[in-house]
Amino acid sequence: MKKQLLGVIDAATYHEDLQELLPHRPVAALPFAGRYRLIDFVLSSMVNSGISSVAIFPKSGYRSLMDHLGSGKNWDLNRKRDGLFLFPASPSDADRESGIGCFSHYAENLDFFYRSSQEYTLISNSFTVINTDFTSLLDKHIECGCDLTEVYKNGRPLDIYLLKTSLLIDLVENRAETGYTCIKDVFEDLSSPYSVCRYEYEGYAKRVETIQGYYKTSMELLDARVWSTLFKRSQPIFTKVKDEPPSRYYPESSVKRSLIANGCQLKGKIENSIISRGGTIGKGSIIRNSVIMQKCQIGESCVLDCVILDKDVSVESGTVLIGTPANPIVIGKGSYVENANLPAKSLMIL
Repeated sequence: MKKQLLGVIDAATYHEDLQELLPHRPVAALPFAGRYRLIDFVLSSMVNSGISSVAIFPKSGYRSLMDHLGSGKNWDLNRKRDGLFLFPASPSDADRESGIGCFSHYAENLDFFYRSSQEYTLISNSFTVINTDFTSLLDKHIECGCDLTEVYKNGRPLDIYLLKTSLLIDLVENRAETGYTCIKDVFEDLSSPYSVCRYEYEGYAKRVETIQGYYKTSMELLDARVWSTLFKRSQPIFTKVKDEPPSRYYPESSVKRSLIANGCQLKGKIENSIISRGGTIGKGSIIRNSVIMQKCQIGESCVLDCVILDKDVSVESGTVLIGTPANPIVIGKGSYVENANLPAKSLMIL
């Protein structure tokens, strides 16, 4: 009981450089790897680390996140005691500047922390692609006698923190006197009275904060070594379950080095791409180096290269979209793409 962890996921961060994919959702609910959302990775890591109580703090536009998480059943968090908790920011907090671990947001829900029986609290962002057991972090934290520990990867912070729940409560209650507005402020204060430690994480971890970062991290999943590091049988990544039939591969289809989710209808050529649930690729179409999200409909004889299609996009037959790895073309959710409506830089005749 002494070493039990309380999980806190900050889902309030907004990334300006991801805005093309975030008009209808928070970054935590951004689709990833064909059938997951970004929050699934940190949340599953917490559950696999024995954390049975997780609080999620979104800011605004969180309907899609609530729809995805539901009661927490898919993560075994629909419990009578502990479980999954969602604490949206109040309207007065909606426009405040916030970082990971915003104390004003926590202050509105202090009774949750007071009622928690877990001695330690793990605070994380919602946009890091990672699969880890946080108990090793807790063991190191206790061994070194730290007040607060911050997780790093290759010398860069991952915005993942560990501290005693009682200390977190003190920091929130005394924020007016200390001037600390979020957990990061404590680490940046050189005169802080607390002992702070760094924990260097050696496994795979990527923060998704830009369109380029989202695209690059998605493409890395096509490397079998990366895939096997993230998706382990002993530490599964849980997500919302959807009952859909297996994908259908027509005789004229061809698929190489790609991830194909269930429920797809494939008649074209797919290379080095991720096709999410319920997608349709028309006859004669070529999809290369692209991320196709849920229920996209791509007509016949299309060519898509270095493209990100958000959910429910329809692409007219004969359309050609050519981007680059450094500047992938992004098509917004629910769009209908016609040749006549394409910007010149997006259209290339092969």
